[in-house]
Parts: sequence; C-alpha cells; structure tokens
Amino acid sequence: MATIPAATRPVSVYLLAGIRLFNGTAGLLAPELLIRRFDPDREPPSPAAVYAFRLFGIRTVLLGLHLLCHSGERLRTDLCEGILIHASDTMTAATLGIRGQVPPRTAVMTTLISAVNTALAINASAALDNSSKGKRT
Repeated sequence: MATIPAATRPVSVYLLAGIRLFNGTAGLLAPELLIRRFDPDREPPSPAAVYAFRLFGIRTVLLGLHLLCHSGERLRTDLCEGILIHASDTMTAATLGIRGQVPPRTAVMTTLISAVNTALAINASAALDNSSKGKRT
C-alpha cells in the first residue's frame, strides 16, 4: 500500500476539505444563520434544528480534517465514504426542493453545493487511484 504524502494530494482534496471545514464551522458556531435559509419564517429557530445543525457541523469538520490528516488507504476510504455522504446530501436537498419543503433558492443552492462536493469527492478518489496505479511496479 502506497502512502500518499500531503504534498501529492489532488487539489480537489484540499477544495473539499476547505468546503467541509467552512460549512462545518458555520453549523457549529452559527447554526441560526443556516437555519434561517431553510426555515425563514420561524423565529426563533427550533431548538431541535439548532441541535441538528451542530451535529452536522461537528461531523463535517471531522470529515474535513480527515482529508487533511489521513493518507494512503485511509484517505481513499474517506473519499469513497464522502461520495456516499455527499450524494445522499444532494438527494436530500433536491427532494426538499421538489416537495416545496424549503424555499426554491435554498433548495437550488444546497443541491448545487452538495453536488459540487460529490463531484470533488469523485474527482479526488479517481485522482488518487490514478496516481497510485502509476507508482506500482
């Protein structure tokens, strides 16, 4: 098993880690701002929603840190899991929009963000696979 040094990580790994760290920190530190995008008519935000966004936040921060700290097979596993996580997020956001359960603009933005995250995870996973194939003898 080849270990991928940090210097040879694909750019998509850093982009995805940055997005995860930013969004996760926002969920942890400012859940009310995010909640207002989903449920603008409810003041104050539901305590259950605040709790859920903080759970989402710490999960997302940890996922971002994993991309920066793990290497080799563990990084590949993180990226494969990321594809599933972000694809699930994309489907959830799209479904909420289709059902009219969130404002249309919010549905479009959250679906696009999650789709970009999915594409970044796919790209990074493929790039790591290609780099490791080139190093095998």
